[in-house]
Amino acid sequence: MLTANDSEVDLDLIVHGRRMLTPDIVALDLRANDGALLPSWSPGAHVEMNLANGLSRQYSLCGDPTDRQTWTVAVLREPSSRGGSGYIHDKLPTGTSVKSRGPRNNFPLEPASAYRFVAGGIGITPMLPMIRAAETSGTPWTLLYGGRSLETMAFRDELARYGDKVTFHPQDTHGLLDLATELANPAPGAAVYSCGPEPLLAAIESFCESTWPADALHVERFRADLPDLANARPIEVELAQSGMTLTVPSDRSILEVLTDAGVMVDASCEEGTCGTCEVVVLEGIPEHHDVVLTESERESGECMMICVSRAKGSCLKLDL
Repeated sequence: MLTANDSEVDLDLIVHGRRMLTPDIVALDLRANDGALLPSWSPGAHVEMNLANGLSRQYSLCGDPTDRQTWTVAVLREPSSRGGSGYIHDKLPTGTSVKSRGPRNNFPLEPASAYRFVAGGIGITPMLPMIRAAETSGTPWTLLYGGRSLETMAFRDELARYGDKVTFHPQDTHGLLDLATELANPAPGAAVYSCGPEPLLAAIESFCESTWPADALHVERFRADLPDLANARPIEVELAQSGMTLTVPSDRSILEVLTDAGVMVDASCEEGTCGTCEVVVLEGIPEHHDVVLTESERESGECMMICVSRAKGSCLKLDL
């Protein structure tokens, strides 16, 4: 039986059920192939799905953390899909086996006096367990939920049960989200949690910078801010444990160079979103491009995601 803890484990799952939430969003209910209990998880966690086409993708768990039999994910079919969301929509019918790894939580719900949740599109998925947790604990909360149209916004029936705590804001009839109203008058000890497309998160960060305490805002991004390799420069990477020193060309990642040199590092998404390839930095200043580390973790320079991040200087010393 799988152990009930928050550490990552490799899992053989089966698609127990699937349903279309909107024309472009499918929900999958996943269970262990052998019927065993799944690892426990907390709101904000995600699971990595290792697809038969060779791709790995991370999706937020949006079901009930107390249900140890089933994990639920919801996947948007991306128009510019590189094979991940399209494969899940087209190639994972009920009964299909899928290898997975998890859970991992880079977006935990921290204690607060109140919560203001802001979701854009498929960014509603990590918000759902957070909302349930806030409701159960009696912590005051509101949700501002935006989407292209009402028809594209998943989980409407579930969220409608919360009454006026939830504001649906479809762009085709209501325009852009009214952040000035939603984020005005921050209460002491309150927190803002947001997930959605980059323009929304950038706007929220800009607004909160001048009106909310520095540690009040928590965001989860879909994609990392990848480095502009056209303007990158080669760097030297020293590996403290092996004694190797490797040159990382401007057009390659640290992870790629280490892998070619036979240095085994756990990795998954290779896009700076999952946190699997985190490495301790002993010397040098990382240039961070992931979406996993908090601002304080970035400033400390003690670790980095070597799949996308580089160096501000010419060299780094890593604990490898």
